[in-house]
Amino acid sequence: MLPKKILDEIESVSKELKLDGKKKEKLIEEVKRVYLNSRFEPGEAIGILAAQSISEPATQLTMRTYHLAGAAGIKVTFGLPRLVEIFDAKRNIETPMMTIYLKKEYNTKEDAEKLAFKIVEKRVLDLAKSISIDIGEKSIILELDDIRKVWKVERVISDFLSKKVEIKVRDNLIVIRLKEEIEFYELQKMKEEIGNLVIEGIDGVRAAIVRKEGENWIVQTVGSNLREVLKLAEVDEFKTISNDIYEVYEVLGIEAARNVIIKEAYKTMQEQGLDVDIRYLLLLADVMTWSGEISSIGRYGVAGAKASVLSRAAFEETIKHLIRASIRNEVDEFKGLFENVMVGQPAPVGTGMFELLVRGEEDEHRRDDKESNKGE
Repeated sequence: MLPKKILDEIESVSKELKLDGKKKEKLIEEVKRVYLNSRFEPGEAIGILAAQSISEPATQLTMRTYHLAGAAGIKVTFGLPRLVEIFDAKRNIETPMMTIYLKKEYNTKEDAEKLAFKIVEKRVLDLAKSISIDIGEKSIILELDDIRKVWKVERVISDFLSKKVEIKVRDNLIVIRLKEEIEFYELQKMKEEIGNLVIEGIDGVRAAIVRKEGENWIVQTVGSNLREVLKLAEVDEFKTISNDIYEVYEVLGIEAARNVIIKEAYKTMQEQGLDVDIRYLLLLADVMTWSGEISSIGRYGVAGAKASVLSRAAFEETIKHLIRASIRNEVDEFKGLFENVMVGQPAPVGTGMFELLVRGEEDEHRRDDKESNKGE
């Protein structure tokens, strides 16, 4: 009755705890009881149950954000806005973050602080005392705070602008003169681009905070660049993760993205003190990722991809779906729940899933009469 995986786990636990035969049988019976209680009946509307069980507690979520300790001015998305980001599968989230774990040999406060300092991005704007435009000379002048950074900044700017400019360095000044005539607005745009060039650190990591979690020293970042962080020798690539679903999907694949959806949704609910059975979130994550790509729960994702015309029309953009279906000559097979409820037919759930022929007493009498007539 129990799946092989659960039986293997029972065997493993029994060996670890050195259970005798009687205690092992008792454990198996208890697991069976929990397993049978956890199963859903054939025909049960688990989609509706999952939707209700997630959505009703979600109405209690707050709209607020909170400030990240130790990082002034940085707000972290929280509550309902974060849940909307997850289930809408937004590509650009408000606060991308990474939780970076260190390998055993680097699991110290000093190494964690060194890593945190190393990965935070430092742009030209952060290193420059001033950036100005000389209109007459059609040039951009950078004045740096630290003269030791001058050649590094010059090299990055030179690589970025290639052969378009002539760069001269004088003490802590970098003068960028264009070789061609350009309009002032283009010069202004170039100044902004130069100011945003990353000189040190990892592009996208805006801040990093070191904290201890159990025995591990962890670097929590605001901003994310998982691909580059995983290349660092100090980083434990088996534990380090980002809260950006699409980034995880691109770097680690669809299974990892599914796990992030589950973890982030569950954490968001738990932070607000809402107890939702994780199996509902597992089902939702499966629906969002079963195709091998991430789909949102909305008109352009799961809801908009339904085969039923009436079901799509009932969700959003009713007229558009009905007109499009009529042009395409689509047929609604009435195999789902919503469309059958809409037209007053029994929904294909529970007892509505089956078409039964029942032989009553009258039918039995008629059959007996027919058989007796044949005999005569």
